[in-house]
Amino acid sequence: MSNLTKKDLTAKVAEVTGQSKAASEKAVNAVIETISGALSHGKGVTLVGFGTFTTVARSARQGRNPKTGAKIKIKASTVPKFRPGKALKDAVAKVK
Repeated sequence: MSNLTKKDLTAKVAEVTGQSKAASEKAVNAVIETISGALSHGKGVTLVGFGTFTTVARSARQGRNPKTGAKIKIKASTVPKFRPGKALKDAVAKVK
């Protein structure tokens, strides 16, 4: 099983919508940029049935360098998080 790449996604959008690949690429890029922009401003994005994109604050913590075993400090950060919606969960459950 191989992963779907952005190029594959763009081609599929072009096929389904009947648009050119260039127009589909602009649409896919616009969706990605819009979601990224909202998350970078601390806003969540909910696509009903698909899922919710949010951000989560991670506190600073101590880690370990796997090569040397030395303790390292990991800075606090904000990371993106995705929580799938019911329709997506159901669709994935049918695949098995």
